[in-house]
Amino acid sequence: MIAAERGGWFTRPDALAAGYSDSELRQRVRSGQWVRMSLNAYVDPRAWPVDEPPWDRAIRLHGLSIRMTRTRLGAVVVSHQSAAVLHGLPVWGTDLTKTHFTRIGNGQSRTGRELQVHRSAVDGDEIIELDGLQVMSCERAIVETACSSSYEVGVVLADAALRAKLTTRERLADVVRRHQHWRGIPAARRAVEFADGLSDSVGESRLRVLMANHGLPRPRLQVEIHDADGLFVGRVDFLLGGTLVVEFDGALKYADGVSVVLAEKRREDRLRECGYGVLRLMWPDLEQPYKTAARLWRALRGEAPGTGKR
Repeated sequence: MIAAERGGWFTRPDALAAGYSDSELRQRVRSGQWVRMSLNAYVDPRAWPVDEPPWDRAIRLHGLSIRMTRTRLGAVVVSHQSAAVLHGLPVWGTDLTKTHFTRIGNGQSRTGRELQVHRSAVDGDEIIELDGLQVMSCERAIVETACSSSYEVGVVLADAALRAKLTTRERLADVVRRHQHWRGIPAARRAVEFADGLSDSVGESRLRVLMANHGLPRPRLQVEIHDADGLFVGRVDFLLGGTLVVEFDGALKYADGVSVVLAEKRREDRLRECGYGVLRLMWPDLEQPYKTAARLWRALRGEAPGTGKR
């Protein structure tokens, strides 16, 4: 009951008061019945999805850590990637081992193994309330996370926020202007300028960055392709140089087996019949940016794979 009231977590004193011994607590942690979130706080994960992906599990635990840590800190605002988690943004490329807060008024910044408390000027309109917590606005969370991580992380966050209509480019740019003295603000500014709400996933955002970094033409996103008779062929992730269709397959699952694979093949055949080249990329390709960029350039020039010839 105590854990339920808090959103899922409880402390060692809570467990002892409920009649558990330290040895029972340790045994439940070893068996996986309880998960230790910090030195003195735990959660019971047995009601969570059994097949929950590791990254989703990390986000879930981070959200619980935010609530648990907040009770110990007093007047703080959830900030940086912790605020991005609460806004439901994809926090790819960020460190979730620490919860992040910003202290308002008097008090010191603080860094520990499991939390970071920042000191920063905060305007009143940069704080909102989410589920009973004081949280940085979506646009401020994006900008400060980009400043403390990377340009690519900023693009992923800004793309997702624009796509979900959680903010606007103007509001993002306003936060950049307000805090132009922040360390890392050039990366955040570039991310805001490059952001595009048509980017449909983390992978697509990262692929856009890869293309730009390697001088490829700026692609059109989510383009509808029609054949010579005006019949709809499909909506494609990227149209590069007006001739090359680039599709990004993230965690693509062919739930219907062969029928879905055949449907995709027919779609690609129709795209080629319309005069387009087609290149399909996946997550591992993002980890080999030079090789992937070379493949894109070859496909854009219409060269046969591995030959350098048309």
